Amino acid sequence: MTHILVATDAWHPQVNGVVRTLTMMAQAAKSLGVEVSFLTPDEFRTFAMPSYRDLRLALPYQAKVASLIEAARPDSIHIATEGPIGCAVRRYCRKRGLPFTTSFHTRFPEYVSARTPVPEAWVWRALRWFHRPSRAVMAATPALAAELRQRGFRNVVLWSRGVDTALFHPRDVDLCLPQPVYLSVGRVAVEKNLEAFLDLDLPGTKIVVGDGPARATLERKYPDAVFLGARHGEELAEIYAAADVFVFPSRTDTFGLVLLEALASGLPVAAFPVTGPRDVIGAAPVGVLDDDLHHACLEALGISRQACVDFAALHTWQASARVFIDRCMNVRPAAPDGEGEALEFGAEEHHFAALPAPHPTSS
Repeated sequence: MTHILVATDAWHPQVNGVVRTLTMMAQAAKSLGVEVSFLTPDEFRTFAMPSYRDLRLALPYQAKVASLIEAARPDSIHIATEGPIGCAVRRYCRKRGLPFTTSFHTRFPEYVSARTPVPEAWVWRALRWFHRPSRAVMAATPALAAELRQRGFRNVVLWSRGVDTALFHPRDVDLCLPQPVYLSVGRVAVEKNLEAFLDLDLPGTKIVVGDGPARATLERKYPDAVFLGARHGEELAEIYAAADVFVFPSRTDTFGLVLLEALASGLPVAAFPVTGPRDVIGAAPVGVLDDDLHHACLEALGISRQACVDFAALHTWQASARVFIDRCMNVRPAAPDGEGEALEFGAEEHHFAALPAPHPTSS
């Protein structure tokens, strides 16, 4: 059986798009005769990330990273995140001339600038350095792929996402709340732009599902909204199905798996016309993308729920896994260490090491 090893700093118990993507893709890959295993923070000591105490980052040491990779004996190596584990596996592959692929899940420039005074240009420079040796940089949408190419990234390819329609589907559920119900699902953090949703003067009820560092502050500021915390599985699926409109206020997500989960549940989308919702929805009659989010929310109420379900049915995890496997297995041989990478130990690596540790957003 073909074996792909995925190195990731984002892993359970984190709840985000990166973890869901990797977990669901691995399950689907097995049905295609491919084993996907993971090198994760579970193998190392961890520490809490400054400014986000719920997120723990690994302290990988190179000898153990090498031992784990050699014990796994993978046919292909994929680096999913640009964190400590991703850097350690990148270093391992570069020293041995091994080809590897990477994926771009998180818009770190916007994320870092929201929390620190680090210029966005530094972050983009660091990300180019990280991904430069990759034989395929996987991006979730055509718009993101085009942006990465424009910013100087090489070997950019598409790898779209899927949705579990066996879990997320329409059902009769009543939350016993004033209607219509506007729902937002995701990490409750500054980069998710939730205040753009919570500030809206809408009839009915606003519900936020998710947890994160901004939750306590937002609960105090918006007492009329319903904050349910993190929900999973059937419980989450029932909340989706009980709502009337899914509101996605983020301007920085590279994809937004929750968009497909909402649509599969028969829930039309209201969002800004930005990367993520624009690429997932496009011109399909399943959502309203407008710079006026209030208008988008009200207009989305008139969208056919069946149209949303039919649209989501076209996006399966098996199709996503098939593309991922193809990207990983069809790579060119690696160049000798340092070839075409004169800045490997220069200014860009210094900038990268000085950046805050990565924090995956919904991909």
